[in-house]
Amino acid sequence: MLFEDLSLSKSIQKAVYELGYLEPTPIQEQSIPSILQGRDLIGCAQTGTGKTAAFAIPIIHQLHRIVGSSKKSKQIRCLVVTPTRELAVQIGQNFDQYAKYTNLTSLTIFGGVSQVPQVDMLRSGIDILVATPGRLLDLNKQGYIDLDHLHCLVLDEADQMLDMGFVNDVKKIVKLTPDNRQTLLFSATMPMAIRELSEMFLKDPVSVTVSPVSSTAENVEQRVYFVDKSEKRNLLHHLITKENLSDVLVFSRTKHGADNVVKSLRNKGVAAEAIHGDKSQNARQRVLDAFKKKEVGVLVATDIAARGIDIDQLPYVINFDLPNIPETYVHRIGRTGRAGNGGVAISFCGKDEAPYWKDIQKLIKVDVEVVKDHPYAWKEGSPDENTPKTSSNRSKEAHNSRKSTASKQNKKRWY
Repeated sequence: MLFEDLSLSKSIQKAVYELGYLEPTPIQEQSIPSILQGRDLIGCAQTGTGKTAAFAIPIIHQLHRIVGSSKKSKQIRCLVVTPTRELAVQIGQNFDQYAKYTNLTSLTIFGGVSQVPQVDMLRSGIDILVATPGRLLDLNKQGYIDLDHLHCLVLDEADQMLDMGFVNDVKKIVKLTPDNRQTLLFSATMPMAIRELSEMFLKDPVSVTVSPVSSTAENVEQRVYFVDKSEKRNLLHHLITKENLSDVLVFSRTKHGADNVVKSLRNKGVAAEAIHGDKSQNARQRVLDAFKKKEVGVLVATDIAARGIDIDQLPYVINFDLPNIPETYVHRIGRTGRAGNGGVAISFCGKDEAPYWKDIQKLIKVDVEVVKDHPYAWKEGSPDENTPKTSSNRSKEAHNSRKSTASKQNKKRWY
C-alpha cells in the first residue's frame, strides 16, 4: 500500500510526499482507515514505528474537512495529551509538517516556561492543542482552555503517563471533554493498567498491535557486559574511546546518576551532556539540539526525558543502568534501529542487577551476546557468589547464622 492509496486530501498527500513518506508503516496502514471512520482505537507499537503520523495524519484530514477555509473563530477540536515536554514539542512539530497546506493551526503547551505566549495563542484561537497534563489543567482552571467543541482526544505514550503518576490528571482531563468525542490511545507497551484505562474511556475500540510488547527490533544488535558496579564509568569511557563511538544515547536510572556519568566523561575529555527533569525546558532543548547537530557525542538521559528524543539514525544506545521493568528495556533499545536503519544496544549489568537481566531475557526471548573480553568484568567467583542476594536470601543467611551460633553455644553447654 502507498500513501496515495489512502483516502486522504490532496493537501495532506502533498505534505507527506514532500517529507518522503511513500509507504505507510504497519501501524499507520492499520490505524489510519479506522480513525478516518471515526472509530476509537488502541494502538500498541514500538517506538520509531510511526505512531505520531498514525494519528496526526487522519486527524488533520478530518479537521480540514470540518474547518475548510472558514475564517470564523477557531476552537480546539483536537487535544493530544502526552507525558513529557520533549515529546509534546516533537508531536507539535509533526502536526505542523503534516498540516502545512491546510489552514489548521496548532499549539504546544507545557510547564517550565512562561505561560504568556501560550495564553496569547489560545486567545487568538487554535484547532489542535498538544499538551502535557499539568499545564493543560492549570490553564483550564484559569479559564483559558475550552474543550466543549472537541472532536478527538489522543492519549499518547499512555504507559509512561501512568508510570509518571498522571493517571488522576488524565481522568480529570477526560471529564472536561464531550462524551461523543473520538478517543485514541497509543502506547509503546500494553500492561494491564493501560487496558483497564482504555475500558474506562474508549467505546468499542479497534485494537492495533504491530509488534508484541516483548519483541525487540531485529535490526538492533544487542550485547551485554557483566561489569562490577564501581567500574561502569570506566567501561563506558573504554568503549567510547576504544570503539570510537559517537551519537550515543546513554540511559541512567536517576537524574543524579546521569549528572555523575557526564562529569566522569568530561573529566576524561569526552563531550557529554545530560538531559533530565531537573533541567529547565530551554536547557533541555539546547542539549537535544546540540546532540542532533552532532556537537555533543554522548547524551545521558533518564527514561522520562528520553521519551521526546526522536532521531531516525541513532546508532548506539547504552543501558548504563538496567531498568527494573523489562518492558522499559524494549522501549529503550527501540531508540536505535529506527526507520529501517541498523543499531547497537549495549547493556551494563552489575551483580545487583542480575535479577533485572534475567527478567529482561524472559521477556525478549533473545540470546543476547555476552561480551567477556573487557577489563572490568565481574570478579572471578562461583555462580552462587555472583548471584545477587535478595532480601529473603539475606534473611535466610541471617537466620542460619543465628542457628549455627546457637548450636555452637548449646554444644559448649553439653561439654
